[in-house]
Order: sequence, then C-alpha cells, then structure tokens
Amino acid sequence: MSDILLKTIAEETKPKVAEKKDKQRSIAVLTSGGDAPGMNAAVRAVVRSGINMGMRVFGIYRGYNGLLNEDIKEMTLRSVSDIIGNGGTMLYTARSEEFKKPEAQKRAAEFCRSKGISGVVVIGGDGSFQGARALTNAGVNCIGVPGTIDNDIACSEYTVGYDTAMNTALEMVDRIRDTAQSHDRCSIVEVMGRRCGDIALQTGIATGATAILVPEVEFNLERDVITRIVNTQKTGKKHFIIVVAEGVSKTHKVNDIAKYIEQRLGIEARATILGHVQRGGSPSVRDRVVASEMGYRAVELLNKGIGNRVVVMRDGKITDLDITEALNMKRVFDRDLYKIAMTISI
Repeated sequence: MSDILLKTIAEETKPKVAEKKDKQRSIAVLTSGGDAPGMNAAVRAVVRSGINMGMRVFGIYRGYNGLLNEDIKEMTLRSVSDIIGNGGTMLYTARSEEFKKPEAQKRAAEFCRSKGISGVVVIGGDGSFQGARALTNAGVNCIGVPGTIDNDIACSEYTVGYDTAMNTALEMVDRIRDTAQSHDRCSIVEVMGRRCGDIALQTGIATGATAILVPEVEFNLERDVITRIVNTQKTGKKHFIIVVAEGVSKTHKVNDIAKYIEQRLGIEARATILGHVQRGGSPSVRDRVVASEMGYRAVELLNKGIGNRVVVMRDGKITDLDITEALNMKRVFDRDLYKIAMTISI
C-alpha cells in the first residue's frame, strides 16, 4: 500500500474518531468539605461506572474551587486503579467561600458546558449539597453522595467514612484504656462530631465508657460524670473512660472536665483529643462497599438525565431523594441507644 493511500486513510479516520468522542455524554466528579475514608472508593465507582455506560468522566480537583479555577482532568479506567484502599481523596478537597456567590455558580456552570459536562457527582456533606443544588439550578445536573465521618447528614442513615472513623476511635481509646488501667487513672477522650454525637456514642458503648457526653443530650457534670464514677468506684473499679463528642467542647473543654474530676474526686485525670487521626487511614470494608454502591447509583441517575438528587441509605438500602427535601430534614439522635449505653456502662 502506497504512502499516499495510507495518509489518506489516516486523514479520513481521524476526524470520525474525534467526532464520536465529542458526541459522548460527559460527567464529572468532585470531593468537597472534610475528607473521609471511602471517598476514593466512591470516585473509583463513579469513573468506572461512567466509562462503562459510555460516558467521558472528568475529575475536578480541590472541590468547587477546581470548577472555578478550571482544575480538571479526564479520567480513564487506570486513573483510579489501586485507590480503593487509600484514605483521603485523590481529587483533594477544599471548602469554597467564593462558590457561594451566584456569579461564581454561573461561571462554574458555563465552564461545565464549555467542556460538554452535563452532570457532576458531588461527594461531601450538607454544605457540598447546597453547592450541588445551586449548580443544578444553574443548568448542570448534580447528584450528591454523602461523605463525612460525622454521620451528620439527616437524609441518610449512613455516610461514607463513618465506619472507619469509629473503628479508628475505638482502637485509640482501647490503647488509652491500657495506660489508664495501669495508673488507676480517668481518661477523658474527645472524638470528632461537631453537631453529631454518633461517633462518641458508638465508641463509648464499644469501649465500655463510664460516661458519654454528646451535644444532643443535656448533661450535668456532677450527675452524669462524677456520680457515675463514684458509683462504679463502689463496685471496685479504679480506672475510667469518659468519651466526649467534639461539639460538647464548646461549653465544656475536655481539659476542664479532667481538672474538675481531679478536684472533686482526687483521682488522676488526663484529657486526650484524638483529632484528625480519625479522618485518615484505609477505609473499612463497609465504607468501601457503601461508597461503591452510592457512586454507581449517582452515575445511573446522571445517565438518565436526572439531577438535583442525593444518594442516601434508608432502611439499609441505597436510594435517592430530592436534594431540597434532603437538606430540609432534621437529624434524629438515637436516644434509645444512648439509654442502653448509660444502663450498661456501670
């Protein structure tokens, strides 16, 4: 075959391939707000599900800031290889004050249209979902996927990252218990949860904490901490664990609680703030599986041209809700489980 004929074939073929690629539906994925173990599993599910459904998939870096700064890259099947077990998020994350402005939302939507992106999967919390709703209203379909370790999204009974964070807190408190027992000491441990006491409640039950303090339940230090310690002392116990949710520290700092216990009871007390260690680490099996399910469901919705929804877990099943309805829901704290915790931790 002559060089001229080969060149002619190449020229005829190239435009057709490009034309086919341009006609493909395109979607994007971003992670926003605080990072959570399992976000990478959700990103992986979005990318591979989208490509499997015949779409181009773009990764947006550093949340909504990435849309405004045009920090975006097309993803392939291999772009998300071997990330399912990694903590954090390969797309990085950030909180964007600028994106709250209508003109910024309009600019982001225009950028999406310029890239042919008809839908975006937003992995994050309530603040991220508000951004997703705004972007949908600006003309780009968005689907929210709940990713936050606090489990504080009212519309979903489970959020990606929660299980891993609980198990991390459990491991840390178990270690603290070893040294508390060695010194006949009281350890006051602060876990994450600004508005939500779920991590504290679950960790407190799992570690047999003497007292659990959460923002959803009013408490009195004398009645709910000192009296409980005294009562357990009478049964022969000499070391104690008090688990405190982060949100409680607005009014009762863990160091102040430790000092109060020392002054009232004369026992050595130490405060520990676990902090961001709870955000990191390889995600648990549950977080990997749930993130994969939610990511797939989000792409299914976008593939049908559906937006303004949040993928949630309800009664143990993955489903979806209108995003405005979801944002208006009020979180319900499990007071029955709290009652059980206070009954058996004696």
